[in-house]
Amino acid sequence: MSVTVESINDALKSVIDPNTGKDFASARGIRDLAVRDGRVSFTVELGYPANSQIEPIRALLAEAVGKLPGVTSVEVDVRSKIVAHAVQHGVKLLPGVRNIIAVASGKGGVGKSTTAVNLALALAAEGARVGLLDADIYGPSQPQMLGIGAERPQSLDGKSMEPLEAHGIQAMSIGFLVDQETPMVWRGPMATQALNQLLKDTNWKDLDYLIIDMPPGTGDIQLTLSQSVPVTGAVIVTTPQDIALLDARKGLKMFEKVGVPIVGVVENMSIHICSNCGHEEHIFGTGGGQKLCADYGIPFLGALPLDLHIRQQADGGAPTVVADPDGRVAALYREIARKVAVRVAEKAKDMSHKFPNIVVQNT
Repeated sequence: MSVTVESINDALKSVIDPNTGKDFASARGIRDLAVRDGRVSFTVELGYPANSQIEPIRALLAEAVGKLPGVTSVEVDVRSKIVAHAVQHGVKLLPGVRNIIAVASGKGGVGKSTTAVNLALALAAEGARVGLLDADIYGPSQPQMLGIGAERPQSLDGKSMEPLEAHGIQAMSIGFLVDQETPMVWRGPMATQALNQLLKDTNWKDLDYLIIDMPPGTGDIQLTLSQSVPVTGAVIVTTPQDIALLDARKGLKMFEKVGVPIVGVVENMSIHICSNCGHEEHIFGTGGGQKLCADYGIPFLGALPLDLHIRQQADGGAPTVVADPDGRVAALYREIARKVAVRVAEKAKDMSHKFPNIVVQNT
C-alpha cells in the first residue's frame, strides 16, 4: 500500500504540540513534505524557541507517521523560526529587534527584575537571540545581576552604543554609564529621554526578543514606554499578597489602555519551603495570581517559590537559569519562558514591511 501526502497530513493532525496544545497540521508549520518509495521527509517550523523540546517533538512526529502502512522510513527536521509580531497601532518596529516583551509590576519588591533576567536567560537557553534592557533609571539592578557592573559600553561611531554581553544575552542599562553610588536625581522628562536613548541608540544585533525590565509603578516612564515603544506584549509580575495584586491590576489596566496585550501573569514568592525541615508555607497568601487572571481572562504563566538560592544567585551575578540550569527552579523559569514565547507566536505577524510607502505628488 502506497503512502500519500493526505494520509501523512491526517496522521499529523493526531499529534498535539505539548507547548501550544494544537496539532501540527492545523498550525501550518509543515514544510517540504516529500514522499518517495515509502520514505517520508518533512520539516516542522515552530514559532517559538524550543531547544529542549526538539527531540521529544521529533520523536512524536516520527512515531505517528511511521505507523502508516507503506512507510519505510521517516526523516523529520524540527526547527524554530521566530518572526516579528504586531505591536501598537502607529508604532514602528525597532531596528534589529523582532519582538519586545515588557516585564512589569504595579509595585516594587515583588521580584520583577529577577524574573526578567531569568526569563531572558531561559529564552536564550532555548535557542533565541535575546537582549535585556534595564529600564529602571532610578534603581538599575541588571548590571549586578548579570555580573558585569564594572563594564562600560563602547561607541564605535560616537553616536550609538554597543550592547554589553553576559551569559549569552545582550544588555544595556543606565547602570553601565554611571557610578554605582551616584543617585539619578532626575525629573520624569529627563529620565524618559535617557531611557529612549538607551533603547534606540543601542545597536541591538538581530534579536528575536528584547526583554524590558520596567520600573515599578505606572508613572511617566511606564506610560511613555507603553505609548512610543513597539511592545509585542507585557508580562505582569506579582506576589499573592492582596496589596501587590491591587497594584498589579493598575499596571494591567495601563497596558490595556495603550493597546499593549497582556501575555500573562507570573506569581512570584508563591510558596516558601524551609531548607531545614521542608515545611511549606504560603507567606504572602495563596491563589492571588490565578484569581487575577480569572478576573481579567488572561493566562496564568506560572508560580515561582520564595527561595534563598534565587536571591543569592542573582546577587552573585549568575541568575538561577545559568547558575543551576538543571535545577527545579530553572525548569520553572524555562517553562514560563516557553509559555511567553508561545503566546507571542500566536499573535498576528507584523506586516508593515509588506506595504510600500505611498507618496502623493502634485504634477
